[in-house]
Amino acid sequence: MTKKVVREIFDSLKGRKILTEPESKGVFEAYDIPVVQGQVVKTQDEAAAEAEKLGFPVALKIVSPDIIHKSDAKCVLLGLDGAEEVKRGFGQVMANAKKFKQDADIHGVFVQRMAQPGREVVIGMNKDPQFGQALMFGLGGILVEVVRDVSFRIAPLSRRDALEMIHEIRGYPILEGARGGEPADIEALADILLAASKLAIDWQEIKEFDLNPIFVYPKGAIAVDARIILE
Repeated sequence: MTKKVVREIFDSLKGRKILTEPESKGVFEAYDIPVVQGQVVKTQDEAAAEAEKLGFPVALKIVSPDIIHKSDAKCVLLGLDGAEEVKRGFGQVMANAKKFKQDADIHGVFVQRMAQPGREVVIGMNKDPQFGQALMFGLGGILVEVVRDVSFRIAPLSRRDALEMIHEIRGYPILEGARGGEPADIEALADILLAASKLAIDWQEIKEFDLNPIFVYPKGAIAVDARIILE
C-alpha cells in the first residue's frame, strides 16, 4: 500500500520533476514520517473556511512547482489569527507569487495549522553519482545554511547509523537538553531517519529531498515543511 500511494503521486506529476509541498508530504506520510498536514485552497473564502476547521493560528504557503524557496518569494505567512486575516493573507501570497514569477504554475495556497515550536532539525537526502543516496542530519531552520552543523551516511541506514548521525553533530547538547531544557526525543528522530533511508532506497528516481524544519519535542517529532525533487 505504501508504494502504491507513492506511485500514484509520482504518476500524477506527468513528467514534472519538482513536487509541491502537499505532494511531498503525501510521499513522506506514506512512509509513516509525521508531517504537519493542511489543505490546498483556491479562493479566499476557502482559505478562511479551512482555517476555521483547522483552528487558529494557521500558516499560508503558495503551492507551485515553480517556486521552490517559498520564503524567498515572500510566499509564506505565519501565525494568522482570524478569518479576515487569512483572507487578506491569501491575496498577499498570491500577489507575491505572481510578482516573483509572472507565469508560475500555481496550484493554490496551502493552509496549514501552526505546529507547536520545538527544537529544529533537518533531515535530507542527495543522490550522489558515485556513492548513491547520502542521508544528512543536522540542526534545522536557517541554522542549516548558516552553521552547516550536519552529519552524513550512505543509505541504507541501520538504527545504529541513525543514532550515530544524531549524536555526532556539534549541536547535539542542544538536543540533549542543554541549560536545563528537556531532552529531545532522539528515538523519534532515528525513526524518521530510518524511514527516510527506506524511502530513498525504494525510489531510486528521487534525486533529493529534505524535511526542514522538523520540530522535535520531549516526546515525538513532526516535519513542518517538505520537498522532493526527482531525477
